[in-house]
Amino acid sequence: MSTSENNKRIAKNTLMLYIRMLITMVVGLFTSRVVLQSLGVEDYGIYNIVGGFVSLFSLLSGSLSAAISRFLTFELGKGNIENLRKVFSSAVTIQIGLSFIIVILAETVGLWFLNSKLVIPDERMFAAHCVYQLSILTFVISLISVPYNAAIIAHERMSAFAYMSILDVTGKLLIAYSLFYASTDRLILYGILGAILSFLNRLIYGIYCKRNFEECTYRFFFDFTLLKQMFGFAGWNFIGASSAVLRDQGGNIILNIFGGPAVNAARGIAMQVNSCVHGFVGNFMVALNPQITKSYASGEHAYMMSLIYKGARFSYYILLLLSLPIIINASYILNLWLGIVPEHTVAFVQLVLIFAMSESLANPLVTAMLATGKIRNYQLVVGGLQMMNLPLSYILLRCGYPSESVLIVAIFISVCCEMSRLYMLRNMIQLSMRSFLREVYFNLIGVSLVSAVLPLVLFFIMPTNFLGLVVNCVVCLLSTILVILYLGLKEGERQMIYEKVPNMVRKKCRL
Repeated sequence: MSTSENNKRIAKNTLMLYIRMLITMVVGLFTSRVVLQSLGVEDYGIYNIVGGFVSLFSLLSGSLSAAISRFLTFELGKGNIENLRKVFSSAVTIQIGLSFIIVILAETVGLWFLNSKLVIPDERMFAAHCVYQLSILTFVISLISVPYNAAIIAHERMSAFAYMSILDVTGKLLIAYSLFYASTDRLILYGILGAILSFLNRLIYGIYCKRNFEECTYRFFFDFTLLKQMFGFAGWNFIGASSAVLRDQGGNIILNIFGGPAVNAARGIAMQVNSCVHGFVGNFMVALNPQITKSYASGEHAYMMSLIYKGARFSYYILLLLSLPIIINASYILNLWLGIVPEHTVAFVQLVLIFAMSESLANPLVTAMLATGKIRNYQLVVGGLQMMNLPLSYILLRCGYPSESVLIVAIFISVCCEMSRLYMLRNMIQLSMRSFLREVYFNLIGVSLVSAVLPLVLFFIMPTNFLGLVVNCVVCLLSTILVILYLGLKEGERQMIYEKVPNMVRKKCRL
């Protein structure tokens, strides 16, 4: 397939995912407001910390999930259908076995930690236990779904994700509204309905994959050589996967220990905002990642490098465009959105979005690293750095620093990890560290600083009301777009926009 056709496929897949994201973002944000008002701050925080604690067991699954995606996409790039069948069946077998291990750990070590370490009011412990068991069930269902989801991404069928995600958020909205009319414990009911929705999603994904992809018919398959390769890849990737989970969910746990469920509620809201905004970049990278892996598998090094550079810059541009208005106007937006704004929420939202912008540069680099399969040294260095998040955060909270220090530590370590990635990838894929810093990193710093000047001036001189919010957001968007267009993009990229956008407008007008 030609480069032009690949670019068109990336653009088409990204468009489908953005349509999905716009719908899911609006519904998702509204659902969060409804759930917070239905459960209250304390129960919302309990659900966030208990569900997040169960996610810690993805330490085992996260590395294998990345291995499954990499091996499926790699075999598609080579066009070997027989190996593709073997990889898929082996992946399902691995995930089923892993589910048993996770259930055993969750019902022993996990229950002990829930009862003895987490800060939960005594009168809500029964509800917390119910939510914990339902979260385990939901997590196992999602674990077994991983090979099917990976197959959809590998085949670049993003329209399937779009339709099924819309179905998912619609179900979540219905669940949220049902809480208002519940006469039973709302927290327990929320966990039960969430588990049922997860099962229905798993069923739909499985049916779609079996009907559309010939390799997605499971047969018990045991190939020692293949399993050794996948576990070898996953073993080293475990360091990176576990460090990210420890940073996020481990940070959530120590916030609970030092601040209680109310702080977890604030962090949960911040992560919901981040999930919606970061989803736009995630959609772009979901469309881009298979092309990076396939171009490496087929030996198209120059094309892979262009995807890495553009992927890093455009990911950041998208996040900056969406995040800057929220960062500047966070306090008023949260009051308008939620009505009830838990303490620390404003600062958490601002810091989480800054962290997300820093991490967006890593996405194409990590994909290229995984494509090589040679990840030992990379994971030892970068994963080791990321694991410093938890002990440093604990020390700062223990010394009396505010809850926000957990996210400040995460931002600092994120920058350190980015520099380490560039250094490690010099030999792995012949990536020029100097060129990346010049064309990507310094470019993005300049774009960010210039874009923020005018919106910040307006923020301090205009009244804090709805009209002020609208004016500031409009100016923020226009300022960021113009700065990206004339300072961030290269001449060829600008010219492409000048040519493509009018053509797209004309086509829409004819329709």
